[in-house]
Order: sequence, then C-alpha cells, then structure tokens
Amino acid sequence: MDLLSQALEDARARYVSANPRSMAADKEAQRYLPGGNTRNVLHYEPFPLTMATGQGAELVDLDGHRYLDFVGEFSAGLFGHSDETIKAAVHKALDIGIAIGAPTQLERELAEILCMRFPCLEQLRFCNSGTEAGIMVLNTARVVTGRNKVLVFNGAYHGGVIKFPPGGSVLNVPFDYLLAEYNDTEGTAEMIRQSGDELAAVIVEPVLGAGGSIPGTKEFLEMIRQTTTEVGALLIFDEVKTARLGPAGVQGMLGIVPDLTMLGKIIAGGLPTGAFGGKAELMARYNPKLQGTWKHAGTFNNNVCSMAAGIAAMGQVYPPRRAAEFFEWSEAFRNSLNRMFAEKAVPMYCNGLGSMFAIHFIREPLHRMIQRSTASQCLSALLHMELLLTGVLVCSRGDMFLSLPMSEQDLSKAQIALERFIDRHKSLIKSVTES
Repeated sequence: MDLLSQALEDARARYVSANPRSMAADKEAQRYLPGGNTRNVLHYEPFPLTMATGQGAELVDLDGHRYLDFVGEFSAGLFGHSDETIKAAVHKALDIGIAIGAPTQLERELAEILCMRFPCLEQLRFCNSGTEAGIMVLNTARVVTGRNKVLVFNGAYHGGVIKFPPGGSVLNVPFDYLLAEYNDTEGTAEMIRQSGDELAAVIVEPVLGAGGSIPGTKEFLEMIRQTTTEVGALLIFDEVKTARLGPAGVQGMLGIVPDLTMLGKIIAGGLPTGAFGGKAELMARYNPKLQGTWKHAGTFNNNVCSMAAGIAAMGQVYPPRRAAEFFEWSEAFRNSLNRMFAEKAVPMYCNGLGSMFAIHFIREPLHRMIQRSTASQCLSALLHMELLLTGVLVCSRGDMFLSLPMSEQDLSKAQIALERFIDRHKSLIKSVTES
C-alpha cells in the first residue's frame, strides 16, 4: 500500500471509530433508499454523517459531534440554520394558510425585490428549483429562436438533469448540446459563430461551480455576450449559486446583462424555490392575459412558505448593502488562505470568488476545468476526512461556502484546521503532486 492510500485508510478508520451512530443510521437507510441516499453529492466513503440538528453556522450529528458548516447546502445555506427573521416569516405564512391555490401578495413582493436587484430581470416566473429554472430557460430560448442547439461547458451544472461532468450524464434532458471549454475565449467564439443560425442559446455559470469554482474571466463572458448577439442566440446566465456574490450577482459585478437569468438556492432563504426571467419582451410569452402564449404550470411555484422566506431573506437579511459587505469579508478570507498556502510552500489553492470556493492541490489559480488524477482525488478525500475529524464540515469534493452567521472566530478555526492538515501531510502532498 502506498503512503497516500495508507494515510486515507488511517483517516477513515479514525472516522469510523468516532461515528458509530452515523454508520448504523446509514446501514439502516439502505433498506429503503438505494445506497441509503437520495442526493448523490452528499455521499462519500465510508459513509456520510447523519445530522441531527443545526443552529447558526453549526451542525450536530447523531454521535453528538459539533461541526462548523462549510457545506452550506452547496450555497443555499447562506443564512445558516436558524435565522430568526426568516423563521418568523415562515411561521406567519403558515398562519395565512398552506397550499392556498391562488395568487398572493407574497409572490408579487418577492418578484419585485428580485427584479429590482438583478439587472437582467424585467419580469420573472417562479418554479420549484434551479433544475426547473434551467429546463424552462432552455425551452424558452429554443422556442423563441426557433433553433435547437444549446452551447454548454465542460464541468457545468445547471441542475440534476442538465450537467456536464467528465464522462457526461446519461440522465440529462435531451437538448441538442454543443460542448465547449470554459474560459476558452477564442475557441468558444469560433463555436458560436460556426453554429450560426442553428444556435438557440449559450448557458453559462459566471463561476463554474461543480467544475471547480472557476470564475469566468470578464473577457470570456463579454465575448459570449457579443457573439450571441451577433448570431441571434440568447445568452443565459445561471446565477443559482452566484446570486449570493455581491449586491446583484456576477452580472451586476461585471456589468454584463444576459437575455435570461436562472435563480434558486438563496432566493427563498434556504427553502425550495427557483426563478427564471429576463427581458419583458421574452417573458411576455408567459402572459396568460395574451392570446397564444405559453402555459407554465407548477403546483408549488408560489408556495407561501418559500415566498415569505424569500422576502425576509432577500429584502431584510441580505439586502444589497449587506451582500456587498459579505462579499468583501469572504474574499478577504479566501485570499488569506491562499497567502497561508504560499507561506507554507504547499501546492494548495482556494479557487473561486467571495463566499464560494474550492480547494485544489495546485499552486496557481485554476482557469479551466482539469481532469483530476486519481492521486489528486485521493488527496481531496484525505483533506475531507481530516477536516471532518477536526469539526470542520466541507464538501467531499473540496467546495466551501461561507454563511452569514459565521464569525472571525469560525474562520480562524477553519484556517487552523487547514494548517494542521498541511503540517501533518505536507511531505505527502508535495510528493503526490510533484511526482
């Protein structure tokens, strides 16, 4: 057994020993759930922790261990687990009535908040998730343009059935996809122009989330805006994750206005919802007051709990000024980790922007998705295990998301845990990455 495999086996052995109740719960769950799981991204070996409670920025598992939560529900958990303003709004909504089956003032108020905030949104429609929003924007582009091809990017994730990991996904909805490389400005421009009048849309995450938290360069995103306009295709920004970055997402940060935007995750304060929207002339196709427009359904599109939570979250807890402050605070922390990695002369780097980033075993910023080696994947698994054993919960693939309840003390705890990991495994990390 090589040293890396031995280190990972040792960490997993300590993990198993420390978490007997989570291990038993995972085994029992396999009776009714395939693999004991209903979200693959939450599975990791030898078994995932089962959480019992959450408060603020912390979670407690079945074995009573307390964790600082940097999983952050893959960015949806911006507000932590117990924001009092959001809880009060949900309680009040429940008093109004659950499953009302009619328009309410709640959906109208949240729609106004979002349209006033994100430059692209003149009008929008609610749905139930980011995945639904992705399906709706692609269908909107396809029917509006009368074209079928959609340009996407390696490593992109636009929902459970619109994702492009290495090797592809057999469960994707069957749009006619063209696959480009993220941040490849010249190559992507050529593909857009070659597709010409067959291209319905380009859909892009301003930060490639599941593909490694890779920010799109301004040059790259501006090129897509320009070339889609040239060929008559629509530009779709997937800001389901990046809506948390600054007052108006990345579109506001860079001053690039897409034709359509899809949202989800944070816009309902952690409750399920999604939204898609854009220019009024595009969204008019969904206007039921007009003849010949499209019918868009969804029983829970305007459910009162999500709408009320969204109003509280986006209107009170995370207004533009607070979002700007949080971005600066988060980006300062990300940069401080990179300085620490450099000072320790270890090949590690926090790739990302603001409060969403991922740790890679490299020395320089990552601008394009790379096929990770087996050794690199094992290092990420080792980092994940070691951080869990110190009470720092991160995504198994290395993503970290900051939340509003976190304090300087919390960030210090995470940094100390990373420093201890480096001190323990520095020679192993260097030998694996430099071999």
